[in-house]
Amino acid sequence: MGPYDQILGPLLIGILFNTYLYGIVTYQFASYYRADFNDRLAVKCVVAFLLVLDTVHSIALIYMVWVYMVANYTNPTALQYYVWPYPFTPIGTAAAALVTQIFLGDRIYRLTHNKVIYGIVITMALPTFGLGIACGIEAWFIHVLADMPRINGLGTAWIVMQVIVDTFLTVTLSIILARAKTGLPTTDSVLRRLIRGAIQTGLFAIIFSLGELITFLLLPNANFYGMFGVPVGRIYSNTLLDTLLVREKLKKELSSTAFNRASQVMGWVPMTREMPGSDVASTCDGELKHTSINQQY
Repeated sequence: MGPYDQILGPLLIGILFNTYLYGIVTYQFASYYRADFNDRLAVKCVVAFLLVLDTVHSIALIYMVWVYMVANYTNPTALQYYVWPYPFTPIGTAAAALVTQIFLGDRIYRLTHNKVIYGIVITMALPTFGLGIACGIEAWFIHVLADMPRINGLGTAWIVMQVIVDTFLTVTLSIILARAKTGLPTTDSVLRRLIRGAIQTGLFAIIFSLGELITFLLLPNANFYGMFGVPVGRIYSNTLLDTLLVREKLKKELSSTAFNRASQVMGWVPMTREMPGSDVASTCDGELKHTSINQQY
């Protein structure tokens, strides 16, 4: 059973970790809806889409465990063949990645009003999504584990592009937030927290994508890449929800004025006038004309 343990073990670890992450993001979904933010309809639709996607994907992965470990408990040769949730994984991951990357690109645009940077994000994110979908479709027609090297080219291109987009978003957002420091201790403390959060969430996606790429290239006939690739979609959901839920903590910890200043810097509160990208920091220094906290995202 050694070879079969090598095939099923890493995949099972990935599914168990995905289930754990699904529990975390489910709590985040509940927290978001309980907070009742006055967000745009588009943002609410994005959150609802990720909730449905995460739920369907996680249930499908648990079903796959049942097929391998219960229905075929006495049939180890079943591990040589794929069940449909496995090739669905790159499709689900690509969809979650696209939604999150465009959302963070929109966040960068709201902070800088720089259409060029936003265009770069879109230009990279859409082909990456296309590669992920193509990879999933190609894998769908591969039923035998030994034939997986057929998609090495597509899989490598998709994961490399995914790492590039995630790195670009993390670095760009961190630089923008760092440049938005105002010299006000409270506001700068908020910005440092947001920078740390952007780096941490971005690094998780990058590390898991790199782990998937390395194991995919070095061990194509085993499922070690599944240990890294299966939970990536939940990491993207966690990233997006974390950027939304940070407002709940900030509102409790800051005064109305400080929260309003931080909200203007982050784009949560509509500006009274259009601000150029190079003057993001000045939004916290000017006169605040919004006396009430508008949580619209």
